[in-house]
Amino acid sequence: MTTLDIATTPLPEAEHQAQLRRALIASTVGTTIEWYDFLLYSTVTGLVFGKLFFPKSDPLVGVLEAFAIYTVGFIARPIGAAIFGHYGDRIGRKGALIATLLLTGLATAAVGLVPTYDQIGIWGAVILTVIRFIQGVGVGGEWGGSVLLSMEWARTNQHRGFITSWPQLGGPAGLLLANIAVLVFSRLSGDQFLVWGWRIPFLLSLVMIAIGLYIRLGIMETPTFRRIVAENRVARVPVLEVIKRQPRSIILAALARMAEQAPAYIYLAFVFAYGTQVIHQDRDFLLICLICAGVLSLVTIPLAGHLSDRIGRKRMYLIGSVLTGLFGFVYFGLLNTAAPVLIFIAIVLSFVPHDLMYGPQAALIAECFTPRLRYSGCSIGYQLSSVISGGPAPLIATALLAATGSGYAIALYILFCAVVSIAATAMMPDYTNKDISEEHDRP
Repeated sequence: MTTLDIATTPLPEAEHQAQLRRALIASTVGTTIEWYDFLLYSTVTGLVFGKLFFPKSDPLVGVLEAFAIYTVGFIARPIGAAIFGHYGDRIGRKGALIATLLLTGLATAAVGLVPTYDQIGIWGAVILTVIRFIQGVGVGGEWGGSVLLSMEWARTNQHRGFITSWPQLGGPAGLLLANIAVLVFSRLSGDQFLVWGWRIPFLLSLVMIAIGLYIRLGIMETPTFRRIVAENRVARVPVLEVIKRQPRSIILAALARMAEQAPAYIYLAFVFAYGTQVIHQDRDFLLICLICAGVLSLVTIPLAGHLSDRIGRKRMYLIGSVLTGLFGFVYFGLLNTAAPVLIFIAIVLSFVPHDLMYGPQAALIAECFTPRLRYSGCSIGYQLSSVISGGPAPLIATALLAATGSGYAIALYILFCAVVSIAATAMMPDYTNKDISEEHDRP
């Protein structure tokens, strides 16, 4: 048999299903670890970094400065998308994913070793900024590969929304693990949390790297990429080519994410600053609320992905965008009551509109790009939104709160993001249940 015959000959059904299961597990576990690393930083920023690295600032200003470093990770994500998108389209999905896991995990562990302001002055914040940038590069390359590892092992066109929603579970699962880790060591360390308790969850990333590597090293490259290699259709510079051939898809993907990403980082990161400093709630209570929200998302994300296979990717996404724009006002209204029960309801429900977008989002974006440029295209489009929405969101929320003293100003910002997403999504193509094996390929 020729190389092309070997690459394009389908595996026996039982073996193919086994590989699909392994790909789903590898993608989901891998993204869980990556998002644990990235979101752990989000959780700790509002609780710790302002106090330890900017102790001479006003408390709210210190949080603002800490979120500025936090934003650096988001600026780095499109760079990671370009780097690993290039290699993912050149050497394969599997190799790129192993590299992103190592880069992000080691950077996260390094955060747990950074000296504070009292030990080395402003250099602590400088080191933290460099590490955050490296962490962002790793995360920037992770998402596209994880989604494609799952999607490109799927044989049917009818279940892509559901299949690609599994890597998306890494977001809430990582958030869940990050908040549990912070809660456990907050309880164990007590008054020593700001001394050493916050560091242990970061150092635990080393254990998670080992688990992730063990799983990812055991998977095969996707049939789609093997076929591209066998047919000698690998792009020489995929990043430049996808920017040249499909710029509209990249821009629309980035704008469509605004309603999903900006509110998400307000709800999971900024909530600690707002909760502890404005409505004076205990940090452990806020952590418990977010843990419960993460558990609920483990159900709503795959459900939304499944529903998108039934009613259409765009329709499902638009429903989530509209609900997100409206819920911001409900959210801050409930928080401002300072009633624990209502605060719990607000935080737990805050991710439901988000999940209605996040579940079908992977398929909606990845389906827009041709197979040989797909890693680069979907990664860049996805991660560009980090610069315009995810990264600035807590910073903008903190600035709005400092300027107006009102959470409703932040709700208006969330509504603006939703309007942008609705307009962008309406202009995107919908490939629900359609064949995308050669859909955009115009070499």
